[in-house]
Amino acid sequence: MSYRDNYKLIDFSKEIVLPERREKLPPARSDLPCPRIASDIMAPVQSQLDGLMYESKSALRRTYREAGMIEVGNDPMRSKPFEAPKVTRKDVKDTVDRARARFDRGERVNSKPRGN
Repeated sequence: MSYRDNYKLIDFSKEIVLPERREKLPPARSDLPCPRIASDIMAPVQSQLDGLMYESKSALRRTYREAGMIEVGNDPMRSKPFEAPKVTRKDVKDTVDRARARFDRGERVNSKPRGN
């Protein structure tokens, strides 16, 4: 049967019913123009420099800057210098020997079987 023969079999008198389209809901948005705001207001803290209480982050930092101080967080790893691991020639030789032994045994990573 050809395309032309099949086309003649279509009944165009019936109305084509399309499934109802669901109404798309608008995404949930805030009234704010941006998703997150970093506020300058904080719970009152006592300055380590002058002993005064501050409720504004910018005011506290301003006093530190004017005094020539540097504000540092409380991350303990910040003050610890990075130390690269020590690799000896023996460690490298052992790793190469293990890799060579695995290769000699026929171990392969992500390889497809040969043949066929």
